Amino acid sequence: MADGIALAYRQWRLERKMFWRNPSAAFFSFLLPLLFLFLFGAIFSDNQDNLDVIVPGIAGMSVMSTTFSALAMNMTFLRESGVLKRIHGTPLPGTSYLGGVTANAVTNAFIQLGIVVVAGRLFFNIGWPKNWVDLFVFGAAGVATLAALGVAWSHVIPNFDAAPAYTNIVFLPVIFISGVFYDVDNAPQFLRDVAEVLPLTHVINGLSAALVTGESLADMAGDLAVIAVWGVIGVFFAVRGFSWESNRD
Repeated sequence: MADGIALAYRQWRLERKMFWRNPSAAFFSFLLPLLFLFLFGAIFSDNQDNLDVIVPGIAGMSVMSTTFSALAMNMTFLRESGVLKRIHGTPLPGTSYLGGVTANAVTNAFIQLGIVVVAGRLFFNIGWPKNWVDLFVFGAAGVATLAALGVAWSHVIPNFDAAPAYTNIVFLPVIFISGVFYDVDNAPQFLRDVAEVLPLTHVINGLSAALVTGESLADMAGDLAVIAVWGVIGVFFAVRGFSWESNRD
């Protein structure tokens, strides 16, 4: 057990080095959400109510982009390029390798969440989080659930060339429907009904409670329950559909 954790840690360190050596990955993981934040922050700079919606929304989008999107594409690449098959044939335990890969995405998510929190404090008059417990719990729950869903979704993607299209066909509608850029309560009823089913909506609700309204974790129990249900679904399909072999084999 201890050896497996140590190997996962070494793999995580390797993944961190490879990540920072890929400027495009760093750009889309960190700078792109911040560009959205500052763009919409500039547009709504004279309306604090809108800023109170935008900052938690971008925080939620950042979590989804660094977990769901990153893992869906990365796991597809590793599978279809034969990396997973080769790793499976080495002495390195598969759980340690996958643990390191997943931990890399989780690290990016928490770094991005921290950046958005600091940016909200410094530039958008949000202040420091009103409820640090909510921030940690919903951040961790969102990261775990969206990471599991990202791995599960990678099983659907037939090849790496199709990965961006397959990922964005989920990512883009979800961030718009879930209220990243607007208050979902002002959307048409049918969109509100769809949003209530999606996990990102409830992640954003929890982050909004932590950053803006200061509601307690007990008040947000319903949102946490929805995220947990999606987490169970994600883990089930991530494990059930996992394959070390390329679809071409």
